[in-house]
Amino acid sequence: MYFLSEEERRFLVRRLLPQAREQEVHPELRGWNWAEPPLAPVYQARLGLYEIAGQYCSTGRDVYLRRVERVQARPNPAMVEGLVLHQAAADLILAAKRVIYSAGVEGCREGLAALQQADHGALEEYGQGLSAEERENLREKIDILWDFEYHRIVARVDEVLARQPYVGVDSLVALALPVTVEQRLDGGFLGLSSHLSADAFVFSEPMMVDLKFGERRNFHRLSTTGYALVMESLWEFPVDVGCVVYVQFRGKRLLLERDFHLIDDELRQWFIEARDERMRLVEEEIDPGRADECYAECPYSAICEERG
Repeated sequence: MYFLSEEERRFLVRRLLPQAREQEVHPELRGWNWAEPPLAPVYQARLGLYEIAGQYCSTGRDVYLRRVERVQARPNPAMVEGLVLHQAAADLILAAKRVIYSAGVEGCREGLAALQQADHGALEEYGQGLSAEERENLREKIDILWDFEYHRIVARVDEVLARQPYVGVDSLVALALPVTVEQRLDGGFLGLSSHLSADAFVFSEPMMVDLKFGERRNFHRLSTTGYALVMESLWEFPVDVGCVVYVQFRGKRLLLERDFHLIDDELRQWFIEARDERMRLVEEEIDPGRADECYAECPYSAICEERG
């Protein structure tokens, strides 16, 4: 999921990156301007990035219930599935890197072969509340995802080994698997949680990547935007491109759709406004009321039905 095809990479390098250089982001909307308006947080409440970017509830009542009233909602099957699949994808990348570092350049191909069978540890850890049918269905999806990504990893390692006869272990990992998964970030400069976790950052592109296992939504770009702002606030280098990867399962096949986008002024302003709005709800303890259209998987839907 994290590795581009040759056509996608050419599109990124020849189209998006030149566009990003031409359409310069306004300096006040760069993350390193965190100490000045509009990036400087107005309120003290620190939120997780998903609470700002995950605008499934248009009014933000889910954030109010969780943060102000301390309502603990049980994750529904769709939420558990997304968590498990995210973790499985990250586990495979980490396991492959671990094999290369431990087995070395000469032994890594044999070591990678041992990873061909999917690891269901994420399902065992997070899927205990699922029914037997739901668990079996999710197990099959893990197998499909794992098989897809495993073969892409092996192919990338083989390509580097074939082209670089003197490659070292660390260089092999950097060339074949140039992605950091579950990137931990401190969003404190922007008034966010100090314990953020981005799905992935691809340093060779460079590009912020976010995986989604549900239907496409326009606000999903807020996730890549928020993480880009945080990275800019921490390390003061520009992050101008995001990619939301939509993963679907059709029978035994895995289907991918990539939403490449520039992290431009409009997205940055949208994220900042959404941050300020939801921080205000929490700090001033404002119940924004029920959304006009509730999404089906909302874990707070029963509460909203009672209150109206």
